[in-house]
Amino acid sequence: MSVKAVIFDIDGTLLDSVDLHARAWVAAFRHFGVETEEAAVRAQIGKGGDQLMPVFLPEERVAREGETIEAYRSDLFKRDYLSQVRPSPGVRALFERIRGDGRRLALASSGKKDEVAHYQEILGIGDLVDVATSADDAERSKPHPDIFAAVIEKLRPLGVREMIAVGDTPYDAEAAAKVRLATIGVLCGGFPEADLSAAGCTAIYRDPQDLLDGYDASPLRR
Repeated sequence: MSVKAVIFDIDGTLLDSVDLHARAWVAAFRHFGVETEEAAVRAQIGKGGDQLMPVFLPEERVAREGETIEAYRSDLFKRDYLSQVRPSPGVRALFERIRGDGRRLALASSGKKDEVAHYQEILGIGDLVDVATSADDAERSKPHPDIFAAVIEKLRPLGVREMIAVGDTPYDAEAAAKVRLATIGVLCGGFPEADLSAAGCTAIYRDPQDLLDGYDASPLRR
C-alpha cells in the first residue's frame, strides 16, 4: 500500500535536543545523590522516564521516588535547557512536502502535552500537524509500543500498512515494530547507523533535510 500518513518522533528527530535532555537527567540524578555518566544517559534518551530511570536506579527507588525525580528533571529542563533547543535542518520544508502530497502528519511523543505544543511552536509546524500524542495517551513509553498504538488509533480509518514512522533511536524502531509499523531512521539524534539498522529501520537518512533531498527515492514515495 502507498504511504498515506507519516508519524514523527520529536526529540532527536525534529529537534536537536538529545544532549540537552541527557544533561538534564545527569543533573537531576545528581540532585538526588546519584552520579551518572552523560554518555551512558545519552544512550537511553528516546525512552521516557519510566523506562530510563530503572537503568540507573534500583526498582524500589523508582517506585518510591520516580515521580518526584521525573518532576524535578522536567522542571529543570524547562528552566535551564529548553531555551537552547533548536529544530533539526529541513523540518518545515519536509512537512510541507508531505502535506503537499496529500499525506497526513502525526507526532508520536511521550512528552507532556504542554511540551509537545511548545515543540510545535519551536518547529513552526503547528498548522501542518493532523494529530499528536503526549504522555496522557500512553501508560508506558518507548520501547513499548503504547505511543505508536495511540497514534495509529488517532489516524484511523487508515490502516497501519498505510503509515510509516520516522525516528532517531533504536527504541523508536523497536516500539513501531511491535505494532507492525515500518520506520525510517535519522542519524541527527546521534545513534549509530548500525544500531538503527539492527533495530529494523527500512532506510536511514542524515536528518529531515536529507530525507527531503532524497524524497522521491525514499519509502515515503513507494
